[in-house]
Amino acid sequence: MKFRRKPRENVEINLASLIDVVFILLLFFVVTTTFTRETQLKVDLPEAASGTPPEQTELKQLEILIAADGSYSLNAKQLLKSDLPSLMAALQKESEGDNSLPLIISADAKAQHQAVITAMDAAGKLGFAHLRMTTIEAQAAP
Repeated sequence: MKFRRKPRENVEINLASLIDVVFILLLFFVVTTTFTRETQLKVDLPEAASGTPPEQTELKQLEILIAADGSYSLNAKQLLKSDLPSLMAALQKESEGDNSLPLIISADAKAQHQAVITAMDAAGKLGFAHLRMTTIEAQAAP
């Protein structure tokens, strides 16, 4: 038995054709590329102003204020219960069945998210289409 290895042939890589392909790709990219001076995209972002009250319109509107403890006030009237059915009943009574009125939900910065979700759920179930969300700065405890 012969266990000797056979000598390998020298492997050659021809780089001339590879250089031609790379040159053609480089030429293609140079010809088809356009350069502009803009360095960023122009995006219209929403704006918010802290501490300013929402604009008062001459139309009747509803405003739900959510305090840091999760209590609700509807048009500056404190609600006794902070649950979905009582909020829906108060909204229905205050709007007199007109769900085309604009509804503003203003939440304290430290209010729980669930309180805001409950207010949005009440507005959605009653069919309010004009809804605006605002935040108010956290009030310091006296």
